[in-house]
Amino acid sequence: MRSVHETSRRLLAEQVLPELDRLRVAEHRRGAGSRVLDFGAEAPGGLEAGRLLAELCLAGLGRVGFGATSLGPTRVSVDVTTDHPVQACLASQYAGWPISVGDYFAMGSGPFRAARGREALLIDEGLTASADATIGVLETRVLPDDGTVESIARACGVDASGLTLAIAPTASLAGMVQIVARSIETCLHKLHELKFPLARIESARGTAPLPPSTLKDRIAMGWTNDAILYGGEVTLWIDSEGLDLESLGPKVPSSASADYGRPFGEIFEAYGRDFYRIDPLLFSPASVTFIDRRSGRVRRFGSVSAEVLARSFGS
Repeated sequence: MRSVHETSRRLLAEQVLPELDRLRVAEHRRGAGSRVLDFGAEAPGGLEAGRLLAELCLAGLGRVGFGATSLGPTRVSVDVTTDHPVQACLASQYAGWPISVGDYFAMGSGPFRAARGREALLIDEGLTASADATIGVLETRVLPDDGTVESIARACGVDASGLTLAIAPTASLAGMVQIVARSIETCLHKLHELKFPLARIESARGTAPLPPSTLKDRIAMGWTNDAILYGGEVTLWIDSEGLDLESLGPKVPSSASADYGRPFGEIFEAYGRDFYRIDPLLFSPASVTFIDRRSGRVRRFGSVSAEVLARSFGS
């Protein structure tokens, strides 16, 4: 299989760059030729921009679309499928790089994480991958300046001319779509923490409800987390030979956490707005289904909570 850098660059070249006007995405150039694409900070962006932004996060190794759901006021779901779940979600989509350059801060996801290759998750799973050119997605409201872009390029081991950064704040429509598209990623990250052999996962599908719109990033953060924690449903096709799913399964959904049961915004406030004080076991989908490719046996753990979603989205 081609690297996450190759597949994401192909998606960028074929589906994003030729359609910037239609997507309502603005292109900016930075020092030494870096490209910065604004999906919703100053540019309008939108649903289709968010869909493609989410696919860039997945390095072009997953497909994102919209469906119908009974959960939430929008009645719209963000649906994700991939036959390369570990590469797409953990080598690329996971927001594992907190970028801090001077006063600039953003959460980084996308294939440029694999090029940087410094996260324990990437090293543990053998997911580092050097590159001549790469793409990063920044969750932020501020476009990076020349110095920030050049610092990121150095960290990735690429020339600045080989770096493309896609920007969207949490509360933008594109930003909310790409975050809600992380249902599979949160599940795989939880499984990694539980020492599940990720190579056993062959394919995956995830869905979660798209929250209403807001202009406030902190509210959007709560809503997008709740969409997955209380409305996310993930199905994994696996080889379960020798695995004790009956013991592991109940630990995977968000309901395994002592913090489960309240909207994320309330939990965040209760911990003094300190993300790292929140129980890490909370961050996973509401429901996870395992399908054994050998026997066809299906095991489902957890369930969605329309009640908590109503409290969250209605606040």
